Amino acid sequence: MEERELGRTGFTITSVGLGTWAIGGGGWEFGWGPQDDERSVQAIRRAHEKGITWIDTAPAYGTGHAEEVVRTAISGLDPRPRIFTKVSLRWTPDRTITHSLKAGSIREEVEASRRRLGVDTIDLVQVHWPDPEDDIEEGWRTLADLKDRGVVRHIGVSNFDVAQMERVGRIAPVETLQPPYSLVHPEVEEEILPYARTHGIGVIAYSPMACGLLSGTMTAERVARFAPDDWRRRSSDFREPHLSRNLALARLLAEIGRRHRGRSAGEVAIAWTLANPAVTGAIVGARSAEQVDGFVGAMSLRLTPEDLEEIRAFRAENPPPA
Repeated sequence: MEERELGRTGFTITSVGLGTWAIGGGGWEFGWGPQDDERSVQAIRRAHEKGITWIDTAPAYGTGHAEEVVRTAISGLDPRPRIFTKVSLRWTPDRTITHSLKAGSIREEVEASRRRLGVDTIDLVQVHWPDPEDDIEEGWRTLADLKDRGVVRHIGVSNFDVAQMERVGRIAPVETLQPPYSLVHPEVEEEILPYARTHGIGVIAYSPMACGLLSGTMTAERVARFAPDDWRRRSSDFREPHLSRNLALARLLAEIGRRHRGRSAGEVAIAWTLANPAVTGAIVGARSAEQVDGFVGAMSLRLTPEDLEEIRAFRAENPPPA
């Protein structure tokens, strides 16, 4: 099983980690609709069986529920997967998401995550969003203090741009970055990923299959059947004219996968993300053990120069609609 150095943390991780956004369930602003907890537990344990060594979660996923499911799933696992979680998103009693980077809020979130996850020390805590931007120094300073006290082992950021990483980096080194990165959203290629590589920042990219669009199992009919509380109903990526272009891209990835002994479109999409030398690992969500089986092969898939050129040509000839 391939493992990669996560920046300067001293951690080595598999090139794919399990994401838990969807297993938080529905009923909140960015939920994916109803989810069965037992299937979630099975997905996490299947990922462990397949050799995946880390789990990405966050308090906001299901307003605490994903972390609770992770605790159940990892109970008794040996070795225990590394657990990466986040801070900065809070919620109101009606499950509306709010933002805070105040010191007291950060400390409360970390303590709550430790309880929900059932761990004394969290392997990695990242700032989920740089919002409110005026408070990013206060939030980062607080995380650095928690690291110094041994409450968390490493600290990082998610969804930060270069200027924001520069600001907080003056307080304490940014150890990891979690950006969105996929063939649907490659924007971080231009400036953010080169910065991370130059500065030795470990990158764990999220949504390499673009929230299912590039899995090879998405269709317009399936999109139309999304649950009412599935946030993807509001996303332009899942609406025309973007949807047809994205599904055509998925068909190309499926064709490339067939040339690699029947790999899935999703595995090709993940392998493309992992081919960027700035990327340490890709976070791939799963809601069932079967979905884990469908993407785990991406860790051993190496795209050829011809594959990459075919994908590049598609992107050039089919830019995202304005």
